[in-house]
Amino acid sequence: MSKKTNSVRNTPAADFSWASDSGFTPPRQGAGKSPGKAHEPAASPVSELQPLLEKLLETLLIAVKANSGIIRILPYLGQELQPISSVGMPAELLAAESSFNLACEPGGKAENVRGVYSADISSCMAKPHCSYTGCMLKSIMVAHLQGDHGPENHFGKLTLFFDSPQSSDNYTSKTVLSFANLLSSIVEQHKSIRDAKRVDLIAERQAIANEIHDSLAQNLVYTRMRTSLLLESIRTGNELMTTKYAHDIDDALESSQKTVRELITDFRCAMDPSGLINALQTLTGQFSHRSEIAIEYVNHVTHLELPLEYEIQIFHIVQEALANIATHSGASHARLIVEFTDNYYVFTIEDNGSGGCTFTPVEGHYGMMIMRERAQRIGGEIKVKSSKGFGTHVQLFFPEPGVDWRKVNG
Repeated sequence: MSKKTNSVRNTPAADFSWASDSGFTPPRQGAGKSPGKAHEPAASPVSELQPLLEKLLETLLIAVKANSGIIRILPYLGQELQPISSVGMPAELLAAESSFNLACEPGGKAENVRGVYSADISSCMAKPHCSYTGCMLKSIMVAHLQGDHGPENHFGKLTLFFDSPQSSDNYTSKTVLSFANLLSSIVEQHKSIRDAKRVDLIAERQAIANEIHDSLAQNLVYTRMRTSLLLESIRTGNELMTTKYAHDIDDALESSQKTVRELITDFRCAMDPSGLINALQTLTGQFSHRSEIAIEYVNHVTHLELPLEYEIQIFHIVQEALANIATHSGASHARLIVEFTDNYYVFTIEDNGSGGCTFTPVEGHYGMMIMRERAQRIGGEIKVKSSKGFGTHVQLFFPEPGVDWRKVNG
């Protein structure tokens, strides 16, 4: 089903605004096509929960003889409930559902029994502000999805539509409440399992990094042995062997340094265990505090659920791009935009600085080259635009991961 996008936004000072939204043109598409815009996104990829919740919703509609229903949940750090599953919802009703007012029936107030709200909407349908008039719906019933910390901890909503009047104090309302409690448990359990899995994977990577660090002992032993031989050859005046052992030591150190740096970078992750969204939120907050550059962080993706390997590579790419802005741009403002458009995830990092960067690798500074290598590991690419006086625009994009993404990107 199509999903609305959710904008999580951190805004900079009001005295600055970007001239236009960041655009994205998918690769291998005709030049005549206009780039995707943040305000015209493609449907966000569905959550893993959607198929299960949709089946449960279908079962509930049959059990209570409802015409249609929808489940909305609050995305992490989001401000508005977003649809995750719906059954029997025409496009017009789906568009109007979020604006239904339970207090607009003649009685002036919806019934509320044990947390289940019901309202007569038959007369409300005729009012100008109620936009859906395509059927003979008579009543609406709503139950909140809530956590274990009490009824005030609402994180979702279950809404059902009926073609006959309903009361909150009957079999239907009790069934709806039971299903709402079940849905709440499923959503919370899914989040707990996902968070625990992420913590376990990061802990595993940390353990691997520690083991790799310990394995340096073998290379150090080899280097010390060669050093002893080098000293002996110097003492005896054997110039040929002196040169050989010196080259052996240099080669061993260079190889070890390169391999260990790459592996530790891959396996030792400083990213927040709670996930990429929270990690980017923290990263942009730290950036603004340390650099005194105002940054705007906008997330247009409702469900940002990616494999951990993707999250880690994205995090490090964004981290490096922001570090470049803080160090080289001379900017007063920057922004990070997350989008899903034309079946591509797009992460745009840009600034209003001096621009004109060449990004040519310099000895000891390979930031952009490493960013491109990270993008390739997840099947993505990085595009860079930097013009003098117009700032720098770095864009990471990659297709939605499939179930066999390891084979594709391995």
